[in-house]
Amino acid sequence: MNGMLIKNGTVVDGTGAPAFRADVRIRDGVITEVGESLEAGGERVFDANGCYVTPGFIESHTHYDASMWWQPDLDPLPSYGATTMILGNCGFTMAPLHPSQEAREEVMGIFSFFEDIPLEPFKQHVSWDWNTWSEYRASFEKRLQVPLNYASFVGHIPLRLAAMGMDAWNRAATPEEIAKMAELLDDALAAGALGLSDNLHDHDGDNRPVPTLLADDAEFTALFDVMDRYPHTCYQVIVDTFMRKTGPDSLKRLEKLLKGRKIRVQIAGAIPSLEFQKDILPAMQASTQSMRDAGIDVWPGYAHVSPTNVLGIVKSLIYAQSNDYVWHEVVLAEDHDEKRRLLADPEWRARARDSWDNQAWPHSPLQNPQDLYLIDSENGTGPINITLKDYAESRGLHRSDAMAEWILANGTLSTVHMAPFPKDEELTIDLMNDPRTVGNISDAGAHLQMLCGGGENALLLTQYVREEKKLSLEQAVHVMTGKLATHFFLNDRGVIAPGKRADICVFNLDEIERRQMIKAWDMPDGKGGTSWRFTREAMPARLTLVNGVPTFENGAYTGNKPGKFLSPANDSAALAVAAE
Repeated sequence: MNGMLIKNGTVVDGTGAPAFRADVRIRDGVITEVGESLEAGGERVFDANGCYVTPGFIESHTHYDASMWWQPDLDPLPSYGATTMILGNCGFTMAPLHPSQEAREEVMGIFSFFEDIPLEPFKQHVSWDWNTWSEYRASFEKRLQVPLNYASFVGHIPLRLAAMGMDAWNRAATPEEIAKMAELLDDALAAGALGLSDNLHDHDGDNRPVPTLLADDAEFTALFDVMDRYPHTCYQVIVDTFMRKTGPDSLKRLEKLLKGRKIRVQIAGAIPSLEFQKDILPAMQASTQSMRDAGIDVWPGYAHVSPTNVLGIVKSLIYAQSNDYVWHEVVLAEDHDEKRRLLADPEWRARARDSWDNQAWPHSPLQNPQDLYLIDSENGTGPINITLKDYAESRGLHRSDAMAEWILANGTLSTVHMAPFPKDEELTIDLMNDPRTVGNISDAGAHLQMLCGGGENALLLTQYVREEKKLSLEQAVHVMTGKLATHFFLNDRGVIAPGKRADICVFNLDEIERRQMIKAWDMPDGKGGTSWRFTREAMPARLTLVNGVPTFENGAYTGNKPGKFLSPANDSAALAVAAE
């Protein structure tokens, strides 16, 4: 028999219900029985004594769309009990594609810039053998094997580029172009996309609004008309509560566009939880409630981990997103000699000081040197473990000049670490307990030299449950499993019950941790060598199963890659297997 019997564990089933002692039987990738004192019937037995048995954790907001092509082990996700990841968020996807090479390269460049992923591996490792989203899915399933299941939105940004070419950056769409976008969206939803993802937030490295910020109401109406034909799909959108703080206006606009529709809506940033966002919090809360009162199925997206960043000069959008395009020039410099020349140039330094003083957002790290830590020196010159503020004051320098001096002395691969933004913990708990919110957002797979993302889920189990006791274990598991599966209409997983897919995590609560970030020198640099990315050592889970196959066991990644491309509302396949 192809199966496993997990014995002697305590089941936390993902629904939020109280934990209970039970064994779990698995056959052909599906849970077939949950009960006490089950007898083995020839399947492999796994002893879970002293452990909790939970559904596998869902990574609800990732950007592995590109990096999974060259990092198919998805390290460190299997060791943290992750079994499903959601791709295609924030309007950034790699399909559909315009026929012109220029527009195709624009898709690569947009993804590379906003997700801080080197451009060359995009060109070398991704096949780019598609035009429509349905062709993209077929290519993924043919060419990629990974240890997690994955599901993906289709992004509004590539929809615009596919229909309009480079004009997507400059103007509203014509009726003919809108019709083409609707056709491409229909193709994606029919092929199993989770829905449409959107971006009402970002500006690029030249301070241009992303193409979706130029979409008019007629364009949105046409796309939402398509979504109305697919009831088990979601609209995911990020609004700006971080930079220009246009979020309140965006919510009012979305309410008018979505009222009367049966479209599930996930809004990243709908209820901002950081202290510097308090000025717009009441307006955001009022608009979210107004949308719900109007019958719109709104699910605010939130992160339980406060944003933090690593500032370097190799690959970073922090400066541009802080509204500082002078330091961003150093990031764009193609070689390290040119980076060093700029950092030492008096004219550049004068412009950089002015930019930090008069252009950078007040809440940005550039305006808060007391929260920037000089930690990671390439050559060990130092000083290290000192704030930029203290370093600047000790030398009588402007903070911008001080950072330039420190990087020049310590090497251009050195990085400066930002303390987490102060966060409203009470509001975060309220969001976790709201039955219609999307948690466990991590940005894993993006910003590879700024953060890890993968492994943040462990803090729900350690900090919030074990140490601070702000959540019960049942609540924390529900946040990461059953609640998310319900939101994304992935109805065949997320719960420990007969008929559900055997995506399972087994762990001992006393031995797990969210490990500190470490550098792994295994990211291709596009020049025949490798660069580094942040990762973490294993949590570790005792066992992670994806579709009934172990992906992490005995303290190590197994090498198995049983992940499948998932479509929404796909519970029938699992139930059919269970009934056999």
